[in-house]
Amino acid sequence: MIKVITYGTYDLFHYGHQRLLERAKELGDYLIVGVTADDFDKQRGKINVKQSLMERIESVRATGLADEIIIEEYEGQKIDDIKRYDVDIFTVGSDWVGHFDYLKDYCDVVYLERTEGVSSSDIRSKYRSINLGLIGEGNVLKKFYDESQYVNGINVNAIFVSNDSEKEVYENDSLFLTSSYDDLLNMVDAVFIISHPSKHYEHIKKALTEGKHVLCESPIALDESQYLELEQLANENDLILMDSIKTAYSTAYNRLLLLLKGGNIGDIYSVDATCTSLREFDDNSWNSITSWAPTALLPIFQILGVDYNNMTINSLLLDDKSNFDLFTKIDFQYDNAVASIKVANRVKSEGELIISGSEGYAYVPAPWWKTDYFELRYENQEDNRKYFYQLDGEGIRYELVAFAKSIELGKNNTYIDSEVSKSICRVMQDFENKNLNIIKKY
Repeated sequence: MIKVITYGTYDLFHYGHQRLLERAKELGDYLIVGVTADDFDKQRGKINVKQSLMERIESVRATGLADEIIIEEYEGQKIDDIKRYDVDIFTVGSDWVGHFDYLKDYCDVVYLERTEGVSSSDIRSKYRSINLGLIGEGNVLKKFYDESQYVNGINVNAIFVSNDSEKEVYENDSLFLTSSYDDLLNMVDAVFIISHPSKHYEHIKKALTEGKHVLCESPIALDESQYLELEQLANENDLILMDSIKTAYSTAYNRLLLLLKGGNIGDIYSVDATCTSLREFDDNSWNSITSWAPTALLPIFQILGVDYNNMTINSLLLDDKSNFDLFTKIDFQYDNAVASIKVANRVKSEGELIISGSEGYAYVPAPWWKTDYFELRYENQEDNRKYFYQLDGEGIRYELVAFAKSIELGKNNTYIDSEVSKSICRVMQDFENKNLNIIKKY
């Protein structure tokens, strides 16, 4: 029996895919089809895939051509699969000629001519592009603009920044620098908002009222009731409102959550997250809690939930009158666990994430919010495991893909549950209302 193996993404399965599989099948008696996993596609830079892994597998299965379907999840797997399944022929489209010659040491390699004029990329390009406007300022705004260039279906065509010095950053780019937020809204289908947190509520409400989808840098609002109002407004108008915390879209961070939910460190009793930096600040700067707390709260609320019994906020404020905190520590008590965050813009500490369990603990080194590596550690050090995952664009491009897909499907495809977003706003509300212990500066 001659075994043949081939691999592909098979996104938006079309006639070209069908013909390639038919010709692969003709090469032997048994056809194995490897479908690339979502995370592996991300690692290879293919972030514009429209369909989920299961949808793509079902498309291949429906052809009736595959005798066996496997999932490709890591670099180097092709050699492992060829050995494991005793494969005689590896085949792939002719656009990869020469790329897989190294496999000739293990089996025959055949490059098949592709069907002309048909490709998933062409089909994807026919989808209506979403015109996205950006409002705000700072490095994150520029990062979002740069990362948008990698995302199919997103076209940033307008930006509104109030800071004249920042306008110069975009003057050489082919987009429109609007003179007002109203002008921007008239040009776009959706907006990304990273204005000062005190303006998030009004900017989001205006965008939703104008029928625009919204992706907003967390926190969405500084008051829980405001968040609920915005959420209701979005739902009533069939619009997407998404909370932007790029860490949530890191492959490594998501793998960590899955391992924890699978009981790999036993019952979880403690989560400690630290996010700090030494930043210059002025009257328009974000304070420590708005800058960092949404990110630091993310693993606590996603792992332990949002139903904590007690919360204590301790803050070192710039002065008695201001709500500008130089440093804040928040402690949570749950029925069977505790958690804490430390956030600061003017105090420096080790930016690590530690999750403690009954059988071991998870350690994510600084800066943990750019997670591409973590460890699971145990009493017996021989059982320790290290996990590495590529992180492109700090997760921003994957977040934009989720936002675009949400708009396309008409349902929220966010990695951050509404209850988590609401709870972040509740913490902001407690801070704004000064439900906290003020640390005196000596």
